[in-house]
Amino acid sequence: MWERPWIELFPGVRRRRIALTERMYQMEVSLAEGSHVPLHSHPEDQVAYIVHGRLRFQLGDTFIEATAGSSVAIPGGTPAVWTLEETLAIDTFSPPRADYLAVDGDT
Repeated sequence: MWERPWIELFPGVRRRRIALTERMYQMEVSLAEGSHVPLHSHPEDQVAYIVHGRLRFQLGDTFIEATAGSSVAIPGGTPAVWTLEETLAIDTFSPPRADYLAVDGDT
């Protein structure tokens, strides 16, 4: 099976697309222990499923710790993420993120 290449998002954080439809974008995210996704904003809704590891999410004023087997629903807005252990997550965005499609070469 052909796999897409890993793309670095931030130091210690990389992604690769695993599925795409007109209304959904899904990717694997590999996060090294101690890495951080800074506070950011995107209008797309997001669901993160933790395959293994442990993350701390900031959603506005709320903090959520997620471990293997758990999901976090993230409405469009301003999330941030801290990696507490080496983690593999599956992130799904709806609608697909145009910025990711552009980097993937699918504009």
